[in-house]
Amino acid sequence: MMRVTFIHADGKGRTEVEAAPGSILLDVAQAHLMPLEGTCEGQMACSTCHVIVAKEDFDRLPLASEMEEDMLDLAAGARRTSRLACQILLTEAMDGLTVHIPSESRNMQGPR
Repeated sequence: MMRVTFIHADGKGRTEVEAAPGSILLDVAQAHLMPLEGTCEGQMACSTCHVIVAKEDFDRLPLASEMEEDMLDLAAGARRTSRLACQILLTEAMDGLTVHIPSESRNMQGPR
């Protein structure tokens, strides 16, 4: 198991969770009630799973595909270290990963 920390949209709260390597970050987030819709179910047809990866962790992730970069252009509040959680396959090398839920994030589906 590995550790992932989600910084809440208010910038104050944080949720630390354990995840299995090979998990998709969006699935882990949703399992722990983080407000990420993932409306397109990982098909990169939306940007509702947009997260901001901590600067110190960003280089540990594989580069985003051109298609993911295009979707991030549509994400509210996108930053240089923004990624789509549906495209992050967790590996042991990412243990301790910290991601921020954007303050612009709105989960219209409500808690899962």
